[in-house]
Amino acid sequence: MKKINKFFAFVASIIFSIAILSSTSFASGKDLTVVLSEEPDIVDPCEATRSNVGRIVKQNVSETLVEIDPKDGSIMPRLSTSWKQTDNLTWEFKLRKGVKFHDGTSLNAKSVIKSINRALNPKYDCEIRTKFFGNMSVSVSEKDSHTVSIKTKSPQPIMPALMGTMTITSPNTQEAKGERNPQGTGPYVFDKWVPGQQVTLKRFSGYWGDKPQVENVKYIFRKESAVRAAMVKTGEADIAPNIAVQDANEAKMDFSYFNSETSRLRIDMTRAPLDDIRVRKAMNLAIDLEGLRGSIFAKGVVPMTQIVVPSINGHNPTLKPWSYDPAQAKKLVAAAKKDGVPVDKEIVLIGRLGIYPNSTEAMEAMHAMLTEVGFNIKIKMMETAGWLNFLSRPYAEDRGPALQQSQHDNNNGDAVFSMFNKYACKGAQSTTCDSQIDAWIKEATAATGDKRRKTWQKAQKKLHQEIIPDVQMFHMVGFSRVNPRINFTPSISTNSELQVSQVKFN
Repeated sequence: MKKINKFFAFVASIIFSIAILSSTSFASGKDLTVVLSEEPDIVDPCEATRSNVGRIVKQNVSETLVEIDPKDGSIMPRLSTSWKQTDNLTWEFKLRKGVKFHDGTSLNAKSVIKSINRALNPKYDCEIRTKFFGNMSVSVSEKDSHTVSIKTKSPQPIMPALMGTMTITSPNTQEAKGERNPQGTGPYVFDKWVPGQQVTLKRFSGYWGDKPQVENVKYIFRKESAVRAAMVKTGEADIAPNIAVQDANEAKMDFSYFNSETSRLRIDMTRAPLDDIRVRKAMNLAIDLEGLRGSIFAKGVVPMTQIVVPSINGHNPTLKPWSYDPAQAKKLVAAAKKDGVPVDKEIVLIGRLGIYPNSTEAMEAMHAMLTEVGFNIKIKMMETAGWLNFLSRPYAEDRGPALQQSQHDNNNGDAVFSMFNKYACKGAQSTTCDSQIDAWIKEATAATGDKRRKTWQKAQKKLHQEIIPDVQMFHMVGFSRVNPRINFTPSISTNSELQVSQVKFN
C-alpha cells in the first residue's frame, strides 16, 4: 500500500510539474493572459460601461472620442483631437484624421454620428444611454467631414466628460444591441468569444496610435479569487484585476488601490414592507459595517453615505455613516409591525456571483444580521445574466420585495454619472421617485461651479437622511495581482477598463 501511495504521489508531482511548465509557457512571449472573475454575457461596446464588458472591449476594441485620465479626472484627446462649446447647448468635436475601423471603413463625422445614434436609441436601451444620457435629449449632426456637433435641449457643461463614456463602433455594426463581433478603431481586433471558455483579441496592424507591445490577449474566467491569484503566481496568467483581500499576500505582485466602486443593497421601495421608512432605517442599523471591515471586506474600505466617492464632484462630506444599533433596529421593526406593516413577509436578497471578492460571504453575513433584527430574508445568488434581469427597467409587475446586491463605479469626476440612473423617477436602475430629488438632478446637471456641487450635495443629504433607498455599505478598495514579467500598474479605472496597450514587458 505504501508503495502504491508513493507511486501515485510521484505521478501527481510529475503532472503538477508539467502543469506549471505548460502554464508558465502559456503566459510568455508577447501574449497576455488576463483572468477575470466574471464572463461577459454580451460584448457589444454599447454596454461597455458595465465592468464585465468594459474590461475587455473599452479602449481595446472600441475607443471613445475623449479619455478621462484616472490620475486626476482631466479630459484627454482620443478619437477627437479638440473640442469646444459653441453656444449654451452645443459642443463641437474635431475628429482625428486617417483613422480606420477594423473592417476597413474610415472614421469620419458620418460614422461617429451613426454610432452615437445607435447607442442612444431607446429601442435597444444600451447601458451607455440609460446610465449617462437617460435624462437628456441629444441631437448629433455633421459640421464637416471630421467635425461633429452635439446639441442638447438643456445645457450640458460637462459634455466632454460624458463623451468619455461613448464608445464608437463601425458604421457596419448591426443596429440592434447584441453585436458579437464588435468592430472598433482600437489597438486590438476582436478575435473570438467562446462562451464558457475565453475571449481573445489580436493586435490591429492598422492602428492609428503607437504600436502596443502585447500581440495577442486571452481572457479566461475563474470565479474563485484564490484560483485567480494562484494562476498569476504560477505564470498561467499575467493579470488578475480583482482578487480578495485574503489572497493579496504577495507584496511583489499585489497592488491595492481605491477603485471608485461603491457597494450597496438597493432597496425596492415600491414593495411592502420596504415602502416603510422605519423598515429601511432598521435595515441600515442592522448592518455591522465595522465587523465586515478587515474580514470579508478589506480593512481600507470606507463606509458609504452616498453613491459617489469623496473625490467626485457632488460628494457631501458632512454626512455620517449609519451606526450599528440592532436594538434600535428591532424597535423600529416592532413599531412598523404594530401599525400593520407586513415585516414578516419574505424579502429576497438578490446577489450576484463574483460582483466583488467574497460577494457570497458578504450576502451571507448581511442575511444573518438582517434576520437577527426580525426580517424574513432569503438569499438568491445569481450569475450576471440572471441578476441583470432584476437590475433595470422594466421591472416585473408581480415582483415581491427585494434587496439587490449592487456595485456602482463612478471614476468620471461628477455625480451626474450616478444620480439620474440610480435615483430619478425615470432612472433606468431606480426604484426611487421624489419630485425634489428630480428637480435637483435637473438643476445640477445644467449648472456649473459651486452651484452644481452644492445642488448635488443637497440631493445626497436628502437621499441619505430622508429617503434611504439603500442599505449602505462601502466605498471599495481593490486588489490586483500582476505577474513580474510585465509592467502594469492598476488604477482607479482597472475594475471597469483594462487598457492592454498600457502593458509593457520587463
